[in-house]
Amino acid sequence: MSKYGHRPLDWVVTDPAHSCHSWREESGVIYFSVTSDGATGEEWITRLEGKGLRVTEYAKQVLRSEDFRPTSGVKTEIAVLMAMLFIDNDRITKTIRAEADKRKLTKPSAEVACLIREKFTDEEIKAMGLVWIVVMHESINDSGGDPDILGVRRNVGGRCLRACCGRPDRRWNRDSGFAFVATQV
Repeated sequence: MSKYGHRPLDWVVTDPAHSCHSWREESGVIYFSVTSDGATGEEWITRLEGKGLRVTEYAKQVLRSEDFRPTSGVKTEIAVLMAMLFIDNDRITKTIRAEADKRKLTKPSAEVACLIREKFTDEEIKAMGLVWIVVMHESINDSGGDPDILGVRRNVGGRCLRACCGRPDRRWNRDSGFAFVATQV
């Protein structure tokens, strides 16, 4: 207490360009971690929709697939390669995966998409400079036999978890980021 009967004020100066985030960006790569909690695909659908997020029909098919394998208590360091690292005409799945291999990044599990969707608000994804975070897991076939990978999208219509085409020649937009597992040090 001050001599005037008031508590001293704590001053906090905020610089938006240097604000604290639960992620960091270095040379076109965004880093953060997520930790699994054992939720099944069906539990993720209920959980995300219960929080007002939209889970598309094809994303539900991926989450309900026997190839969706949840883990519990696994902390994963994520590296998101930003689209700016790739030239427009060559920003395709095959090229992105090859760049990840060069950087010694590995494929995440599909559950990482759910963990990312739950972790970040649309405003945080926008602050990263992204509209999409595509999780570059092993593709999982949908009911039509098409290979799908999950993507987190910020949306005018609300927060969304979507399935995206996982074909090697799939072309991606400039506003995308591509999530892989960073090498543990």
